[in-house]
Amino acid sequence: QVELVESGGGFVQAGGSLRLSCAASGSDFSIRAMAWYRRVPGKQRDMVAEIPESGTLNYLDSVKGRFTISRDATKNTVYLQMNSLKPEDTAVYYCYARIARIQYVYQYWGQGTQVTVSS
Repeated sequence: QVELVESGGGFVQAGGSLRLSCAASGSDFSIRAMAWYRRVPGKQRDMVAEIPESGTLNYLDSVKGRFTISRDATKNTVYLQMNSLKPEDTAVYYCYARIARIQYVYQYWGQGTQVTVSS
């Protein structure tokens, strides 16, 4: 079994910064891709940033230039550095990973962490 554990959410004023972390734990697995999604109540979950298998980083247009996704393969951890935060960034942020175990590839989600940006 693999588990994704997130940390780093919280409350910040507009213009501030937060750094989210997501660590994958378990045994006998390899990570194919990792990403961050977010969801505002009443709306669909949007992909914010991803590191796919190709390695080419992808970002939601509204966060380009402000958010940076990175990964520490030695720690099976993905980070999301969020700068110049805006009230519209307020959402629950979810970590996502595509993980290979034995001969199959599975999708995993973290429990979500709340990010609140005040104006």
